[in-house]
Amino acid sequence: MYSNAMSSYESVDNMTMPGREIEAAVLTRGARKLRECRDNWDTDNNDRKLEEALKYNQRIWSIFQVELSRDDHPLPKQLRSNILRLSAFIDRRIFETLASPSPKKLGIVIRINENLAAGLRGSPSDDESSRSCDALRRQCD
Repeated sequence: MYSNAMSSYESVDNMTMPGREIEAAVLTRGARKLRECRDNWDTDNNDRKLEEALKYNQRIWSIFQVELSRDDHPLPKQLRSNILRLSAFIDRRIFETLASPSPKKLGIVIRINENLAAGLRGSPSDDESSRSCDALRRQCD
């Protein structure tokens, strides 16, 4: 019952939120799903939950890739390029984790999701966003 109520709330909430806030909420939810898997690694059904969390995050970043690859996307080209590099890293990490699961592999994706969500909520300037993406990319390399 709680699950149905939460789904209904999220649907209404998503219809009334601005675009950046929706993106931030989706990234935060992706981070939360991964954190729950990492923090409950040795519990029953964690394999199923991990696969679900990884696929959820893969969908998020695939959507970002498609949107950011559009020539008419309003973000500056350098910022789009930085986020696309992050998404390529996340793709690799998700596939690595699916192939050889380890809770340690989830931390960087959780941090990237949370940092990007925080930036979206704070509406940083393009320069600040670019610096944040560059710093995250250096962490990932």
